[in-house]
Amino acid sequence: MANISELIELHIKALLKDSPYDYVELQRNELASQFKCVPSQINYVLSTRFTTDNGYVVESRRGGGGYIRIIKIPLDRHDNAAVQIYRLVGNDINQSQAEAIIKRLAEEEFITPREARIFRSAMDRNSLRLELPWRDNLRADLLKAMLAAVFRED
Repeated sequence: MANISELIELHIKALLKDSPYDYVELQRNELASQFKCVPSQINYVLSTRFTTDNGYVVESRRGGGGYIRIIKIPLDRHDNAAVQIYRLVGNDINQSQAEAIIKRLAEEEFITPREARIFRSAMDRNSLRLELPWRDNLRADLLKAMLAAVFRED
């Protein structure tokens, strides 16, 4: 069974998918009440699952009538998406950052679920049996090579 953070994440993503815009506006307290959790749980989900690395911007307005606006930043299929991701990868990347990028690629259907599993397996620290910082450097090089294969236009 999914934990509360996963349920909240899935709910927000479903709202985003159903929205005619690339954003949704939510009330933190209403969302917490809906999931029978404390508002800080909502904050945790927003700060860990809806980051810019994951393709989101979260805006918050406090006070009466305050809201949380979650904006989905799609990878631009017209400007080179590979370049956007290369910038995220950089010269080194840890496993959780790599998994976030892979998850985003799968969600936006740049890669298949099967390719995502292969990517995650290759990025796993158990597959890359090196000491830091070499492991993170190798992970970045491998991810960029796999991305080049995905985005190559033959």
